[in-house]
Amino acid sequence: MKQRAHGNQSTHDSRLTAHVSLLEGQIVASFGRRYLVELTDASVLDCVTRGKRGDLACGDRVSIARTAAGQGVIETLAPRSTLLYRSDHVRQKLVAANVTLVVIVVAPVPTFYEDLVNRCLAAAEHGGMSALIALNKSDLPQAPAALEALGLYLKLGYRVVMLSAKRDLEPLASHLKGQTSVLVGQSGMGKSTIINTLLPEAAVRVAEVSAALDSGRHTTTQARLYHLDAASHIIDSPGMQEFGLHHLDPSELASAFIEFRPWLGQCRFRNCRHVTEPGCALAAARERGEISESRLESYRGLVRGRKL
Repeated sequence: MKQRAHGNQSTHDSRLTAHVSLLEGQIVASFGRRYLVELTDASVLDCVTRGKRGDLACGDRVSIARTAAGQGVIETLAPRSTLLYRSDHVRQKLVAANVTLVVIVVAPVPTFYEDLVNRCLAAAEHGGMSALIALNKSDLPQAPAALEALGLYLKLGYRVVMLSAKRDLEPLASHLKGQTSVLVGQSGMGKSTIINTLLPEAAVRVAEVSAALDSGRHTTTQARLYHLDAASHIIDSPGMQEFGLHHLDPSELASAFIEFRPWLGQCRFRNCRHVTEPGCALAAARERGEISESRLESYRGLVRGRKL
């Protein structure tokens, strides 16, 4: 009898849920399978999902059912305009949804990985988002060398801005107007300092950079969305040391490197992966100096790393 009563209660609960009016909101923070959802009245609910669903990201627009004071359950996900995510052959990690601008934050110290910059740019290109490279800590003596290393991206048409997050953010702030931006990059580049300067009330913890290890310590452990004004929003994401693009096949990867596009389809073999195949148009372009060696090798590393 107890088991039957429990079953009847479950049916009763599901019928009640079906009649509960859903509330519209946006995910402004993600903590594993828990999410903070901001409603249209600016109130925030601590929400979970039905079952084991975990395919939600900061910036997603959702419908929720209130379950208790300050709590709710996410019922539906609205269609996304964009999605930035990374993946390896085992799993994928959603970074942010419905963003228009990817800001790749680099710095002279700790040393930034050019390959990571290439991967973030490729992800933005494939996802239909614009991209900007922000060279933070421009007051350091190593900044001129770092800017020179970024010259390749300027030649490709990408925007590169120099700033010092603790002194002057205007070079970056002007690009954030009217955008939903996401900050990405390695730990220690100063993403959280940028957020703190833009929004002092955010009180984001900033890590000290370990000079001995030439790397930063992860301080942002979850993505978090902040409002700069009514039309401008920014998402801070956890620091990353790698950005896998296993979800892109070789043809999609090649197209995501913008300077490759004029030569795609001109190789001797239709299914050329541009790695070691003879008659590769990209290899020929590199030999003529029309494609950089480092960018081509970055692409080839992604192709070789795929578990086929």
